[in-house]
Amino acid sequence: MAACRAARLLTCAFLLSIPTSHLANAKPGKSDSQLQCLAKAIYFEARGETEKGQLAVGRVILNRVESGAYADTICGVVFQGSERPNSCQFSFACDGRSDEAKDKKSWKEAKVIARELIACDPPCQEGPKWQAPLWSSTHYHADYVSPRWASKLTRTGTIGRHIFYATA
Repeated sequence: MAACRAARLLTCAFLLSIPTSHLANAKPGKSDSQLQCLAKAIYFEARGETEKGQLAVGRVILNRVESGAYADTICGVVFQGSERPNSCQFSFACDGRSDEAKDKKSWKEAKVIARELIACDPPCQEGPKWQAPLWSSTHYHADYVSPRWASKLTRTGTIGRHIFYATA
């Protein structure tokens, strides 16, 4: 539970039963870049959301890494398809805007959340599950859009302005 004690108590409650095996063998330096990619995605995709919403967006990325259906690194998942206009998995990655975080407070919070998601080791995963279906999500979208793929997936819940889904 050392990792959980190091993280905020509320965050650890959200992280219970979340596998992080994909980062167990991360090499020094590489894990720093993976942390930056996860933090960027949280910042640009969910900075206006609550901590819970930001954690859920970050969890989608980690679930994709673990799934085998997407790239096998966090950065690979975050920037998948970004080399082609309108083909990216996460809108910020190919919107043509700068990927520099301008809101320093929100950037710092995104890095803390990304670090907590990555650092939660197996002891942190013990205990009752918290909204297990939501934490298995591999997709999400804002509530003001209706992507074609949504009807093909199982809806797992809503947090703030994001609707989450898992592969059926």
